[in-house]
Parts: sequence; C-alpha cells; structure tokens
Amino acid sequence: MPRPLLLPLDVKLMNTLSGVLGLVFAVMVLMLGGEWLMRQPLFNLSAIHVGGDLMHNNVATLRANVASKLAGNFLTVDLQAARAAFETAPWVRRAVVQREFPNRLKVVLLEHKAVAYWGAEGDSRLVNTVGEVFEANPGDVETEELPVLNGPKGQAPQVLEAYHALAPLFEEMDTVLEQLQLREQGSWRAQLDSGAVIELGHGSLTEVEARTRRFIDTVTQVSSRFGRDVESADLRYTSGYALKLRGVTTGDVDDKVEEDKKR
Repeated sequence: MPRPLLLPLDVKLMNTLSGVLGLVFAVMVLMLGGEWLMRQPLFNLSAIHVGGDLMHNNVATLRANVASKLAGNFLTVDLQAARAAFETAPWVRRAVVQREFPNRLKVVLLEHKAVAYWGAEGDSRLVNTVGEVFEANPGDVETEELPVLNGPKGQAPQVLEAYHALAPLFEEMDTVLEQLQLREQGSWRAQLDSGAVIELGHGSLTEVEARTRRFIDTVTQVSSRFGRDVESADLRYTSGYALKLRGVTTGDVDDKVEEDKKR
C-alpha cells in the first residue's frame, strides 16, 4: 500500500495563510455590506405607531416630542433609549417599543391609574393601583374624590394596603376615610370626611384593624347619647379609647354619666 504524500511545511503554511486571508476578506465584505445596507434610505424611520389605553396623553404630541430624541434608523435605533424617552412623559408607567420592518416603530403605552394623592397638601405626586408614587398634574385626575395618603419614602404600597383595609370599616359609620398617614415613628393617623381625626396607634395592620373595629362597634352608641359628632379619638389604649365630641366638654360627659346612673 502506497504511503500518503506529505506536503512540505511551506506549502502547509501557505494553505493556512490563504484560508485566514479568505476569512478576513469575507468578514470585511460583510462589514462593508452591512454598513452600506444600514445607510440605505429604505431603513430611515418613517413612522412611529403609538397605541394603548391613553387617557392623559395626546398621541401626536407625545410622538413628536419623543421622535426628536431618537437617533439612527430602523436598524440602529436604541430601543431601550426609545422606551426610556416615552416613559419620561407624564402619566406613562411603562412603554414597550418594537421594530416593524422595514422602517417603523410600534409603541404600546400603559398609563398610571391614580387611586390616591400622595404627600402633603399641594403636592403633585399620586399613587397608582399597585402603590407606585408618580409625578403628574393633579388637575388631570378624573375625580376629585381621591383620598390623601402619606408616609415615609418607599412605604406607599403599605399605606395603600392599609387604606383598602380600613376604608370599608369607616363606611359602616356612614363616613369616608379621606386621609391616612403613616408617621416616621410607625403610628397611624386617619382623618374622616367629617373632619374627625383618629389616632390609630402602632402595630401591624391586623392590630390596627382590630382597634378600629372595636372603636366603630361602640362609638355610635356613645355619640348618639349626646347627639354630637366625633371630633377626635385616640385608639392607642389597650382596653379602650379616648373620645372627644364636638361641643361637648368633660363636664357635660360627667353630668350625662351621673344622669344615666340615676335612671
């Protein structure tokens, strides 16, 4: 059997070098072709389609404002930068940006749905359905009957959860929970539409709910005896609460108690 012919070393090197040069040439052709292709007018962005359930943004204005911030064409535009540009618009919570061949962008926007004001009176911040705080013009809110929530930074979801738990309890008193505040020290304060201020105290939401339930189950009996509305209440007692009625002094309460004892 004949032995295979061995190529000289210099021939092997030439073959290897030729292969490498061919590969480099092919890569260069692809790169130059890609650059040429990206410069073609076909891929210049011609349209940005904006969709979504929009209540607070004008599509034409929003599209014009964002288009001026975009750089590149269909192939080179930075989708993350485009998304960030749309999400800087007021009321926009999330933007999804996609390419549509050959020269368009498709944008779907999700707006915040405000369920409460956040912060001090006159603040421009609002809270959405998942407890996120966002900046917007309060004048654009569809309804003026939103509650006012407040608390330490990052605690909006906790305050919103507490509001949803406590508001139905106060409705049993035929009153509306208008304001709910979580203080830095961890205590809760509520204000009703009647102007009454209720100190709810510290503790878990379950504990605060229990104190509020005890208050609501008994306060109507007390206030009806005097025919007066509640001005303030302090629920931070282990076995009861302190109550102040409008136009009723401590002496009036003592006299009423004595009358009841004589009956």
